[in-house]
Amino acid sequence: MTAKTRAELALVAITVIWGSTFVLVKDALADVSIILFLALRFGLAAVVLVAVYRKSLSRKGLGSGIAAGCLLFVAYWFQTTGLALTTASKSAFLTGLSIPMVPLLGSFVYKIRPRLLEAVGIGIATLGMALMTLPSAGFAINRGDLLSVFCAVAFAMHIVLVSHYTPMTGFETIAVTQIAVAALLGTLTFRFAEPVRFHANARVAIALVVTGLLATAVAFTTMAWAQQYTTATRSALIFALEPVVAWITSYALFGEKLGFRGQTGAGLILAGVLMVELRRGVSVTDKAEATSL
Repeated sequence: MTAKTRAELALVAITVIWGSTFVLVKDALADVSIILFLALRFGLAAVVLVAVYRKSLSRKGLGSGIAAGCLLFVAYWFQTTGLALTTASKSAFLTGLSIPMVPLLGSFVYKIRPRLLEAVGIGIATLGMALMTLPSAGFAINRGDLLSVFCAVAFAMHIVLVSHYTPMTGFETIAVTQIAVAALLGTLTFRFAEPVRFHANARVAIALVVTGLLATAVAFTTMAWAQQYTTATRSALIFALEPVVAWITSYALFGEKLGFRGQTGAGLILAGVLMVELRRGVSVTDKAEATSL
């Protein structure tokens, strides 16, 4: 198994973690305000990562780690604020627009063009996300929708930045710094961002531990490591699986069923990912693209 294959399988595992914790987080947010939850989640992750990687940290990746942390926090801020002003389905789709934005940003900033098959796969997966998340009725844009689009831009910039710098600086410093910066920004702003709520109970504690350790500390560290060996475009395409995993989790826990439109969307997402990932062999173009990152 090549390093590239291991990296992309690791990104699939991350996507499974993120998708399966959606229900857990949504349940916990009934008892804790959003930015405070993010501050606690990132704070727990930062403490763990500093303890694990303190001997591997250096100044070399500090600047890119700070930039990644700011983008990460801004993305979550826009996502959660936008979610309060629009529907969950529209928020999910508009946030998912980060997937087609990644190759566009990579091409514009770093002159990295995705291969034709990757572009087609992203188009199919994006159509699948629209079918899975958007209602069949008309689509009107409001302030929450715009914030969700800004979130997508920030997430796309984060993916492109991490993919570009981790091969140069190593993943440890970037991974730890971005989480620490996001935790700091959350701590500094949660009192002013919204009315503070915190009702300590078991579901809040479980959500913080699971998201802090698995969905943040493990996930973002693994993401930084994996993006040394694959491209930003392929990473974004793998992340398109998240709504599919979220639905599978909801179905397993609550019996939530998906209509024909949603099933078609889920199938298109899987098809878009598989048509790229099941292509055997690594072409010269693949190797040149990975090296350029």
